[in-house]
Amino acid sequence: MRGLKPSLALGTIGVISLALWAGAAADRPGAAMADAATRFLNALDDPKRDLATFTFDDPERLNWHFIPREREGLPVKQMTPEERTLAMGLLATGLSAEGTLKATTIMSLEQILHEMENNAPHRDPELYFFSVFGEPSNQGRWGWRVEGHHLSLNFTIQDGSIISATPAFFGANPAEVRQGSREGLRALAEIEDRALRLVQALSDEQKATAIISETVPDDVRSANDPQPPTDEPIGLSYAEMTEAQRDMLRTLVEAYALDMPARVAEAWLTEIRDAGPENVAFAWFGATERNQRHGYRVQGPTFLIEFNNTQNNANHIHSFWRSMLGDFGEPIAAAAE
Repeated sequence: MRGLKPSLALGTIGVISLALWAGAAADRPGAAMADAATRFLNALDDPKRDLATFTFDDPERLNWHFIPREREGLPVKQMTPEERTLAMGLLATGLSAEGTLKATTIMSLEQILHEMENNAPHRDPELYFFSVFGEPSNQGRWGWRVEGHHLSLNFTIQDGSIISATPAFFGANPAEVRQGSREGLRALAEIEDRALRLVQALSDEQKATAIISETVPDDVRSANDPQPPTDEPIGLSYAEMTEAQRDMLRTLVEAYALDMPARVAEAWLTEIRDAGPENVAFAWFGATERNQRHGYRVQGPTFLIEFNNTQNNANHIHSFWRSMLGDFGEPIAAAAE
């Protein structure tokens, strides 16, 4: 072998209340994860289990990334049909139904890239790796990860409760499929369109504050770093927005949070509310049209969202949610010591 409290955030978000008590699994997602991880691991033979399991303190747990690269863990490609089904069951415990649809759609885009790039072998929808860190249980601390190109989902569980679900990375290439039988498909349309509607709704004076630069960073920051960048928020604050614009910002934040299990989404939004939505800021980079290079950040005391669409003529999205309280269940201050 190598306690979340219920509430809302950023004002009244009625859609959350519809999802909160969807059932026992939603109320106890940490226990559901332990059960699913145990079923998955028990189905594996010893060589596969050795690939899939690590000690909780193994440095690999913090070695996240979203690029196509060599990875540790057990890839879907090496699983039997039974094992794949159980692996996908584990994935489903870490996401909402909408989040699961996004994750599996992102995986499926690898086949499109495979065909676009002359059957490039590293473009493979089966090169997504499942890794379990420590022993799945409702006592003690353990974690798990699903990762491959444009997807990195990382969970830390302690005594049956999820204490961290970050970093959470979703990407899409192509962001919009522009040819073939899946033409028009956009895996991450919500997080792009809702942000565009917000920036386009700003007054000229507000844009002068919100739009940081006409050029865009080439990518999201701190990829592969165990903790997020700790710069102060920049851009236009929630307090400086009209009520209609605040609604747009709330729905943008929801688009990220509601990909997670209901209790995780609830906790993230509660943290934002308790830290003060007036301390959340929205920053824009680049053009304010979808098919031109652009990016944005939404940041508050407890969270950081970054979005980048610059590659492949602005048809290639990278996005994440990270915790300013500390990713991987490790406080930022402690991680820096």
